[in-house]
Amino acid sequence: MNITLAQAEKAIVAAKQKATAIDTKMNIAVVDAGANLVAFARMDGAWLGSLDISIKKAKTARFFDMNTGIVGELSQPGGSLYNIEHSNGGLITFPGGIPIKNAKGEIIGAIGVSGSSVENDHAVAEAGTKAI
Repeated sequence: MNITLAQAEKAIVAAKQKATAIDTKMNIAVVDAGANLVAFARMDGAWLGSLDISIKKAKTARFFDMNTGIVGELSQPGGSLYNIEHSNGGLITFPGGIPIKNAKGEIIGAIGVSGSSVENDHAVAEAGTKAI
């Protein structure tokens, strides 16, 4: 099962609303179950460097079916996933990427957000997932 374009756009709208509410400018990417980009938004004034990061966060969340912050915890020196960020053409292993599930609990895609603190990135991504 894949996320639809309509669902991806709904997630982006919810994420943008959260970003506006907390006064941040974000890059927001949504990928499908195959980690292919479905929808993207760059809010006016969002950092250009965060565009790629948001897409990589979404892909990382889908590749490993977990929040990117958890991947980051596991990839610290001595961790079971140490150096994993160098795989798959480069991963992002800090918060802001979250798998998206359907009503049955199946992962249908992921969202990645970048442009502020990792706490804000995660909060905006979470708002996007809750819209589905």
